[in-house]
Amino acid sequence: MHCRAYFLLERDFQELKENNFKGITAFPVSEDLMEWGANIEGLQNTFWHGLFFQLTIHFTSQYNFVPPVVKFITIPFHPNVDQNSGRVCIDFLDDPEKWNTNYTLSSILLALQSVREAAAYIGRVRANESSTGMPFRTFFREVELMALVMLSNPVLENPVNLEAAQMLIKDESLYKQIVLRLFSQPIQYQLKQSHLMITTRHGLE
Repeated sequence: MHCRAYFLLERDFQELKENNFKGITAFPVSEDLMEWGANIEGLQNTFWHGLFFQLTIHFTSQYNFVPPVVKFITIPFHPNVDQNSGRVCIDFLDDPEKWNTNYTLSSILLALQSVREAAAYIGRVRANESSTGMPFRTFFREVELMALVMLSNPVLENPVNLEAAQMLIKDESLYKQIVLRLFSQPIQYQLKQSHLMITTRHGLE
């Protein structure tokens, strides 16, 4: 017999397919729907555009009472992403007290990608509510705040990757170059070695 989380994730998957968010895909990789893969494309009109990120999302049978564990496989040089594990360090994923049971797979991925996409989603939901009288769910009102920790708008307070945060504050241009340089390397390139090189040289070759 499937657990409650299974049926919620089926619902989330259907919601994701119906909305067809630009630059976002997600798919279950286990029969019980507890393990997922996802891909996020960087936003247009930002230096992240054209960069593609692979992620894993691990749910438990306690979903949606507890948040999933989200990790980047393609680890960006980013203040809010652990450079070793790829784990996304975001308040609503790290702190159970800030998790809301109205959050869904779509809202999590939107928060990682784009405040603009999240805002557009909110607009569509509000329009639907106006025409159908359907209730406006809590997470749509909160997703704009969640999206402040996305790729293109990192939170610099208490960063998990201090080096990335310090570089972004000190020299945003250099930070952008480093991000793009790391993505130009082969997949086998070790990000940790890149960080050591950056720390030592304080710049590009």
